[in-house]
Amino acid sequence: MAFLCQRYRVSRSGFYAWEQRDRGRRRRADEQLGAHIERIHRESGARYGSPRVHQVLRREGVCVSNKRVARLMRERGLRGRSSTLYRRSSGVHQFFEKTANRRLDEPVPTRTDQIWVGDLTYLRLGKRWRYLATVMDLFSRRIIGWTLAKNRTQEVTLRALKRAISLRDPRPGLLFHSDRGIEYSAYGYQDFLKAKGIVPSMNRPRHCQDNAHMESFFHSLKAELTHRRDYGSDAELNQALEKAGRVADFLELGELMCLDALHREESCGGHFREEYQTEDGEALRDDDRFAYVAAWAHAGSDRPPVLHREPLTFEYVHLAQRSYK
Repeated sequence: MAFLCQRYRVSRSGFYAWEQRDRGRRRRADEQLGAHIERIHRESGARYGSPRVHQVLRREGVCVSNKRVARLMRERGLRGRSSTLYRRSSGVHQFFEKTANRRLDEPVPTRTDQIWVGDLTYLRLGKRWRYLATVMDLFSRRIIGWTLAKNRTQEVTLRALKRAISLRDPRPGLLFHSDRGIEYSAYGYQDFLKAKGIVPSMNRPRHCQDNAHMESFFHSLKAELTHRRDYGSDAELNQALEKAGRVADFLELGELMCLDALHREESCGGHFREEYQTEDGEALRDDDRFAYVAAWAHAGSDRPPVLHREPLTFEYVHLAQRSYK
């Protein structure tokens, strides 16, 4: 007690004097009024709330405010009985039970076209909004389909999905995950997934982080492309999005160039590898293995590219090691 009195800066003698002091008039009146309220609440079968208890007290000649009645009922834990409105939505619950979050049971993808994710976001165009729907391959994290529209409808997300399918042509069994928006849960969209053999998956209720990969992409897109920048027309916004897509294509081409460079275990011309050079530091060719023109062909989203060779033949010129001495 000494610690509490010191903490709240009161004397111990003052605290004990307050504790032994008679109850004030307001407190005694609250206790009497509280007894009346408990009686009225009990006689009503615990059905009356503060408004109806207040009406009964007024009829009995007790002049008191409704707020005071509500406070005394709250202090005594008295509540009125109210009915709950029930809304039948069995069809909605049955639909979302069929499209649960199947990503939770899936392992991390080991190749492309195993799991796709999709989402839709808003982009500001002056004082208007445009809606961007995208499809991402979860393994490569590449946007493989997107579309921009003025209205937020099922057709927007469906066009983005069709563009992705035309680019990749995935096998049946692909898992497509999205949020629970009406654009993805529409019957037309779900029927299209079923016709293509694609397994639908959706976020759990109140778990937007289930689609965190798309949310992260949209965050980066807006931070780098749209924030602090105004686009005057749809064509200008489309051009900026197309440019971002071409950057992704350029990076993919660079990846293929690195693959070709590592495949050629020699040095020649503009292709110089430090581990393949002569004692004098000149390029060391391997004409027996790499005297050909190469072209890489796309063999499918889940397989590496295929190398096609056309041998180089010389009738009048003989291959020789170049020397700069």
